[in-house]
Amino acid sequence: MSSTEKVLRIGELSRRVGVPVESLRAWERRYGLLAPSRTPGGFRLYGEDDVARVLAMRAHLGNGLSAAEAARLALAEEVGETTAAPIPIADANELEAALDRFDETAAQRALDRLLATLTLDVVLRDVLMPYLHELGQRWEQGEATVAQEHFASNLVRGRLTALARSWDRGTGPRALLACAEGELHDLPLLAFGLALREQGWRINYLGADTPVASVVEAAQVLAPAAVVISGTTSGAFDESATRLREVTLHAPLWIAGAAASARVARKAHAAHLGGDVVQAAETLAAAVD
Repeated sequence: MSSTEKVLRIGELSRRVGVPVESLRAWERRYGLLAPSRTPGGFRLYGEDDVARVLAMRAHLGNGLSAAEAARLALAEEVGETTAAPIPIADANELEAALDRFDETAAQRALDRLLATLTLDVVLRDVLMPYLHELGQRWEQGEATVAQEHFASNLVRGRLTALARSWDRGTGPRALLACAEGELHDLPLLAFGLALREQGWRINYLGADTPVASVVEAAQVLAPAAVVISGTTSGAFDESATRLREVTLHAPLWIAGAAASARVARKAHAAHLGGDVVQAAETLAAAVD
């Protein structure tokens, strides 16, 4: 593990790869899957090689191998093969088909396989967010029903919310996330928060339709490294952009989402976060670092 590599405590590693701490410790003890360094105080620190091996083991377990065989293959593989793996098209297609036919069990099973095979960033950027965008377009064109859109959104929200559990823990910079007043579509912001958590940040989440006064109150209490306000619906910032300037008295302000623009950012005395949710998270992390 190099001195410049990002390191993780075991709880952070657990959240990143979606494997319980107890399982990680067992895999380390029984199979030598993990190779942590230690702090002077004796705490284990894990690196990207450990992340790659755990993801590889999860993928092999998902293919029906025993734990011992999965660990052996994960250790034998070149580091980086799992994280660079192509999207499993069959699983992505099965997820879309299951959501369209209201089959929660099949959809959850497909999501399990995707999360076992790919990093969370890839699942967010290349599977879930494109699917939700395409579903919204199909709804607008009359090719998908309101019921299908609600079912899919609620199922995805449930999984992302579960992944977000305890995302305020750690030692990294803190971000306060909220949707603009009147903005009810919070899934892009939730996905962005998870991508930012992958960058080592701590997250406080206020969610949909958050009054400016509430954002200001939370910023005063938390003193975050960044406040991010999301708007996806056209005109989402029309009523609040000027009032958002009050947030900047307490923390740096960024605006994001389809309704955000450089013009709106200037009006709010904020910075503009463009790109997909993963790109936006990387941009913010790089700017604050």
